[in-house]
Amino acid sequence: MKRYKKKCETKQPPRVETSARQAASKLILVLNEERRRAILDLITRQGRVLVTELSRDFETSQVTIRKDLEILHAHGLVHRTHGGALPAREGALEDPTLREKEKLHRQEKMRIAECAAGKVKEGQVIILDSGTTTTAIARALRNFRSLTIVTNALNIAAELAGTSVEVILTGGTLRKNSFSLVGPIAEETLRRLSADLLFLGVDGFDVHFGLSTPNLLEAKVNRVMLDVAKRTVVVCDSSKFGRRSLSLIAPPSALHEIITDRGIPKSDLRVLKQSGIDVTLV
Repeated sequence: MKRYKKKCETKQPPRVETSARQAASKLILVLNEERRRAILDLITRQGRVLVTELSRDFETSQVTIRKDLEILHAHGLVHRTHGGALPAREGALEDPTLREKEKLHRQEKMRIAECAAGKVKEGQVIILDSGTTTTAIARALRNFRSLTIVTNALNIAAELAGTSVEVILTGGTLRKNSFSLVGPIAEETLRRLSADLLFLGVDGFDVHFGLSTPNLLEAKVNRVMLDVAKRTVVVCDSSKFGRRSLSLIAPPSALHEIITDRGIPKSDLRVLKQSGIDVTLV
């Protein structure tokens, strides 16, 4: 009987210790899962996350955040990029509708549009590519008295209807996703024109590859716009950096200026400035 009691007494402490370790381990797993769910929610709402920002927001190390993103990427829940992550649905062929794009990064697009409008002078000829950021620029230009805007976007022409702004619509084949006009007619119209300034929106901006879009015909029209404009200004929110879509529009060397928000990765900003491209942060 004594021997039995002694045996029980010697085994009891390890059981308590093991139980405590298991409880702590389960708690850590729960906290990790909660953080990863929160990261997924941020990516869905913002369209992009950065390791440095997540580390600060969740008060944990960048090593831990990188591990979280790698795990989410391995499960196909996010697309890992340099310095952060994008939604898993973001692919080279994805071509969201204009209405879907309008819901994303609204505040950033409004600030970019205000900045862009400040660079426009009365009497100029401006080309506006199709897109939600360029649509915001069109709204910011409605009060100009002597301005000509060339566009391939039906919705931008509609925004400027009833104002003093003269609008030239390129004509062409309608793309329902973006309300843009593309094809040989649009390209030929643009080749017969000359513009002071082009505001170009993009779906992807890889600082080494260049500007890209998922639609081949859209890319061809964009390239003609670049050819006929004296100065090209890319207008895009920071979520577009690190992305590559199907069709290349132009390399970064073809640009004069970029207007974006302060969420642009520091490494991309450094590369652009070293290339001699003016970068305006809003």
